[in-house]
Amino acid sequence: MTCKLVADVAVVAGDHVLLVRYRDTSRYDGEAGWFLPDDFLARLEHPDDAARRILREQAGIEAAEVQLAEIESFDGDVWHLVFHYVAAIAEPVEVPLDGNVEEAKWCPPGELPDPSETAHHGWALDVLSRVLAAPALE
Repeated sequence: MTCKLVADVAVVAGDHVLLVRYRDTSRYDGEAGWFLPDDFLARLEHPDDAARRILREQAGIEAAEVQLAEIESFDGDVWHLVFHYVAAIAEPVEVPLDGNVEEAKWCPPGELPDPSETAHHGWALDVLSRVLAAPALE
């Protein structure tokens, strides 16, 4: 059985969270909606390192602490193991739109996109509700 190892990062800046859309959605099951910044882990890459790489490559954020919030496993055509991280920064930053990031936006909690506009039927919103409600790990 094939397994995809994925990391995503809920980037929190004050009362805003970062969502992104991708240019090439082939790595995202063709989904064109909003996502938390995410990517596959590279071979032998530690999930913590993947989370920091995702922040750097997709949001231009270099110096944020990443904290593992939860690990999710689900099956389908391919088994997925997803490492959900949270990173807090002082305030929203301008996200460079290069690489595969086509659009980025900082959303206050009351202005998150509708699940129909969010990839995988609102999955990022479900993840956000869980990881932001969880007690901080030390």
